[in-house]
Amino acid sequence: MSGVQTVTVGSDEGDQRLDRWLKRRFPQLTQGRIEKACRKGEIRVDGGRAKPATRVEAGQSVRVPPLPDEAAPPPESKPTVSDADAEMIRAAVLYRDDHLIALNKPPGLPTQGGSKQMRHVDGLAEALRFGADEKPRLVHRLDKDTSGVLLLARTAQAAKALTAAIRHRETRKIYWALVAGVPTPYLGEIKYALVKAGGHGKGGEGEKMRAVDPNLIDETPGAKRAHTLYATLYRVASRASWVAMEPVTGRTHQLRAHMAAIGHPVAGDGKYGGSGQENLGEGWGAQVGGIISRKLHLHARSMTFLHPGTNKPMTVTAPLPPHMAETWETFGWTEDLAADDPFEELYR
Repeated sequence: MSGVQTVTVGSDEGDQRLDRWLKRRFPQLTQGRIEKACRKGEIRVDGGRAKPATRVEAGQSVRVPPLPDEAAPPPESKPTVSDADAEMIRAAVLYRDDHLIALNKPPGLPTQGGSKQMRHVDGLAEALRFGADEKPRLVHRLDKDTSGVLLLARTAQAAKALTAAIRHRETRKIYWALVAGVPTPYLGEIKYALVKAGGHGKGGEGEKMRAVDPNLIDETPGAKRAHTLYATLYRVASRASWVAMEPVTGRTHQLRAHMAAIGHPVAGDGKYGGSGQENLGEGWGAQVGGIISRKLHLHARSMTFLHPGTNKPMTVTAPLPPHMAETWETFGWTEDLAADDPFEELYR
């Protein structure tokens, strides 16, 4: 065992979570040990208590308690990615260079998962090394059933730049969805705050976000401001609409909760739109019916950001997943009918 250490965060190590910084500095540390040490106050940043998610900055001092020797724990064999999964995740690559990889994440594939579960993007990233020493790192997330553009950084510097840009809202993400009914006005914004509502299971299963009137945010514990832009692009009578959305803030389930809050849930969204309720044209119910897939119709269509290597604007666009492409074909829509930026006039 080592003694207590005080370690300074390096100039190229800043702007990352404390638990990730610790794991890179001390590979023998497990997530559980880090969380326990933080709870007990054994790990401190600049003398103060810290959580695993606390972000450390270059030059800060981190107090590290006595640690087991690196050779003490038996080395864990890394789970391997099956050939089929490796082929699947590599086929999802939209763009790749020395700094980043952009994926078109398939619907149904979690972004992250438990330590014993490898079938998520973070675990499958082992198949995306393409000769690099380390697997690429996630810099943001998408819900399990949401498809579309997902960025991974191939270097620590790229991860730092992209994470900071996302946190400081210096990126733009445009989503496409099929929603129940026809939102009006056709171009608008939603500013309901969101607060976490516990689920009904023993461990809080079924947890979801509840929309709160912005005027009631100060009297609603835990409520956080949320802001979404939306544009109604095409419609099928009063039954359903193709909607583009841009999240100005980045709250959990923001787009799904916001569209449901204004009476137009995303098609296939059982959590926020009613799992079995069919929309019969009155503008409610997550299931459109007929031959339309019951899967979630929410897709991260594009993401615009400054490239971490060139510092020049870059936009990555992802084609629709199969179930949404089939729906679009059923309604006679094609991807080129939509403007690249439906919100351009709002940014002039």
